[in-house]
Parts: sequence; C-alpha cells; structure tokens
Amino acid sequence: MIKRRKKKLDEVYALGQYIPMSAHKARRVIDQIRGRSYEETLMILELMPYRACYPIFKLVYSAAANASHNMGFNEDNLVISKAEVNEGTAAKRLKPRARGRSYLIKRPTCHITIVLKDIFFYEEYEAFFMDSKKKPGLIKKNKNTNLTCHDTYNSGGLWDKK
Repeated sequence: MIKRRKKKLDEVYALGQYIPMSAHKARRVIDQIRGRSYEETLMILELMPYRACYPIFKLVYSAAANASHNMGFNEDNLVISKAEVNEGTAAKRLKPRARGRSYLIKRPTCHITIVLKDIFFYEEYEAFFMDSKKKPGLIKKNKNTNLTCHDTYNSGGLWDKK
C-alpha cells in the first residue's frame, strides 16, 4: 500500500534517511528545536555539543532552502511545526573475536523528518477566510480576569503549617 501525503500550501519538509545514528540520540536534539523559529533553531544547533546536531542542522537548512526556492517563503517567517525521528534498518557488521569466531554488531540508523510552516502565510489565509465567514450577533466577549500572584511563603499557605 502506498501512502500519499496531502500537499499543504503552507508546509515544506525535508527528509533525511539512513542517517548512521541512534534514533534515541537524535530525538534528544529534535525535542529541543520543535516549535521554534528557523533562525533560533540554527543558533541552538550550532551551540549544542551533540554529534546529532550536524545532520539535523543540514536538514533544517535544506527544508528552509526548499521553502524559499520552491514555495517563495521568507525565511524570517518559518517555524518548525513538526520534527520527528523514526528508526531505520540496522546495518549489520561482523567483528572478529578470539579463536576465529565472529561477533555480530548492529549499527543503528534513523530517518529524520523536518517540517517547516510559514506563519505569515497562515495568518493571511486565516484572515481572508474568517472575515467572510463571520456572522452578525455571534461576538464573544472576553471577561476581564484579575490574575494575582500569591506568595506561598508569607500568605499563611503551605509552608506556614507546623
């Protein structure tokens, strides 16, 4: 069965397959950049000390190049909307051991997908379609809520009990 993705107008992705690294180690870096802007992501990836940062950096850069070249998006408005790491096939190698025996070593690989979304495109799209769908008389009023910060140390709260 062949899966086909719906083509969205505001999303661009880059896919890196068979990257020679554990998926667990790549997820450690991916979790830090998910939901951040493109420029902030590049700075984070340059400064992190992990080996997984370099291939992820290349993928984010490639996805941004796809966005600017293919779709005409501005790189200032790009945000990482989805970033996922899946396990790939393990490359099997034989290591020689004592008495002429061999030992199987599995080298893990992973597939990394980076999806960038253009926020400016989404805001224009939403503003265009939401203005035409508004109905008179259905205006929601926001209640003014007073948010106060309670001091738990001095207000007779949790810590004053003996």
